[in-house]
Amino acid sequence: MSALSPSPSTHPQNPISLRLYKVLGANFDDDATKQALYTLSDLYAAPLPSTKGKEVKRDADEAEQDDGDDTDAAVKSRSLVNTAFTAEAVNGDIAARARKNLRRDVEGKLAASSRQFLKAFGEVDKQLDVLQEHIGAMRLRCDEAQTQLQETNEACKSLLDRAGSLREERQAIATRQSIVYLFLARFTLSDDEKEAIASRDVPVGKQFFAAMDKAERIREDCRLLMAGEEGPTKAGMEIMSATSASLEQAHEKIFRWCCFEFRQMGRDAQLEVNPRMREAVRRLRTRPELLTEALTYLSQTRQATILSAFTDALTRGGPGGFPRPIELHAHDPLRYVGDMLAWVHQAIAAEREFLEGLFDVRGDGRMVGSVRRFGESVEEEWIGELMDAAVGKLCTPLKVRVQQTVRSQESSITSYKIANLLQFYMLTMQRTIGEDVLLSRTLKELTDVSYKVFFESIELLGRALLRILLDNDDTAVSPPLAILDHAQVLREIMVVYDSSALGNESPEELRAGFSDILDRMVDPALEMCVAAADKKSRLRPQWDKLVFVLNTLSYLQSVLEPFAFTSEKQGVIQALVEGKVTQLTEEHYKNVLRDAGLGETAAACDSRRPNEPLSRLPATQAPQLQNALRKFSEWLSSPGVVHSPRLAGLAVQSLAARVHQAALGRVARSYRNLCEEVRKPENKYEAAATLLGSERPFGQVHLLWQIFGLQEEEDGTA
Repeated sequence: MSALSPSPSTHPQNPISLRLYKVLGANFDDDATKQALYTLSDLYAAPLPSTKGKEVKRDADEAEQDDGDDTDAAVKSRSLVNTAFTAEAVNGDIAARARKNLRRDVEGKLAASSRQFLKAFGEVDKQLDVLQEHIGAMRLRCDEAQTQLQETNEACKSLLDRAGSLREERQAIATRQSIVYLFLARFTLSDDEKEAIASRDVPVGKQFFAAMDKAERIREDCRLLMAGEEGPTKAGMEIMSATSASLEQAHEKIFRWCCFEFRQMGRDAQLEVNPRMREAVRRLRTRPELLTEALTYLSQTRQATILSAFTDALTRGGPGGFPRPIELHAHDPLRYVGDMLAWVHQAIAAEREFLEGLFDVRGDGRMVGSVRRFGESVEEEWIGELMDAAVGKLCTPLKVRVQQTVRSQESSITSYKIANLLQFYMLTMQRTIGEDVLLSRTLKELTDVSYKVFFESIELLGRALLRILLDNDDTAVSPPLAILDHAQVLREIMVVYDSSALGNESPEELRAGFSDILDRMVDPALEMCVAAADKKSRLRPQWDKLVFVLNTLSYLQSVLEPFAFTSEKQGVIQALVEGKVTQLTEEHYKNVLRDAGLGETAAACDSRRPNEPLSRLPATQAPQLQNALRKFSEWLSSPGVVHSPRLAGLAVQSLAARVHQAALGRVARSYRNLCEEVRKPENKYEAAATLLGSERPFGQVHLLWQIFGLQEEEDGTA
């Protein structure tokens, strides 16, 4: 096996072996090898079957030997070679042909391609020669043009210099012209702007106001120019004169327009100010005489309009009959007066809002009901004058109706409510439109008249109360019906006064504001109570005057008690109550002492002469004293110790308990004094201890205090 196959080491230089190893070791996966194989396959592609081998071979030989220069021959040669190879491929020897003629075919292919390149470059060379000829001819023409241009420049040099100087002059003139145009545009009005100011066809509006703004701006700029070192110039004076005339025309136009608008807009009850009107009024402020005259028309129109609206509200009512006419409520005086004042207040608020919008015055942040600050600006003065004039004509019909309503009132409560209502609106108007305006003065006059009528009515009540006499046949000790009615009127008046307080008054101010009414209402009641009670007690001695007076005073005090501003008058009544309580306590003590059987004994002890024995007096002898002590013991078991039938008539039970306890305390002290006197030897009582101990409380004063339910006092005072 080894002998038949010589090893590579034995024949290392065998070309066939090396070739085989190289072929077997070749890698056909790389792109270059694949591309080469694809190229070879294209080169030796099979021809059409109809081609004959010999003709193809002959044509291929002729194509290889042909040295022609044209491209069609090269293409034909390639076609012939491909045809020849195709014919051989038909015979199965394409691969052998390729291995045999590969180098020659490739070289022939390269030669054909080279001939094509040479032919193409030859055409390019010919075209370049033609281009070179054209460039040479163009250079000659340019040289000739340059020569002619130099000759022309030398001939036109003076003309160009003249044209340059003219161009510079034109630029200077254009600059001056632009400056003149800018100056005229800034310091003169255009035709449209002049027409907007002077023409009646152009309405007062944005275009008109813009023209006025420009005229004013021109005057300001002109003043700055004339304030320089050179001083006023003729042009500046002319500009000032022209703009002054234009502005005068503009203000006259605004004045005429405002007068017309004021006549038209013043007829409406409710007004809204548009920005155009607000701006026109603002510009007229620089001409106070024109603005004053224009506002006069507005004031006259508003006076008539508001008066007509007030009359309609009184007689016709609102649109469609709602709200109803105010005079339909004339039977209710408080509502009638209140509706009229409310309408006036609403009209003033609407007028104030309209005038603030007209003068472009912003709200000052004033709280409702607070005092308005007047005279802070010219606009505020104008607003105040216009409001005073607008509502001035309302004063006469308002005054007549209110006075008629106030004077026709018989009820003091209604009179006071109306007076209080008028005072409220008077204060509101004074804080809103000032104290010096006609409406505020009218309301103050009406308020004074109303209070005068009210005070006259309560004085009449007081005089009528003093003329009332108590029924002599009536044994009741309660307050009479006249006092009850009078106190009810007083209570309602106090309720109205308390509800009308603003809340920021001090207690002293509240007391001072109602003190006059209290004096005129309470003093007649107190005087009537005491005087009528004295007169009845003289005619009917058995009638209990003190209990009646205390009940009446207590009732009046209970009426005043819920109201803090009546504290002073309550103090006066309390002083009267204390005096009557003292009198009643004295009388009740005497009655209790008499009912208890110790009246004569206590009187004897108090009235005996010094150094006179008590046992020698008729009322305090031992038998009489024994009878008195027995009656006192019996009285201690009676209901009179607990309560008194007389004091049961007091309406205030605390007063009854106070009077009864004070009387019992004095009885206890009288018994103690009696016991002390009986025990004294100088009074010459035999068996004094037996005499006192025979009846309750057996001479023990502390036991008597316990029976009365009182605390014993060491100092002997109750």
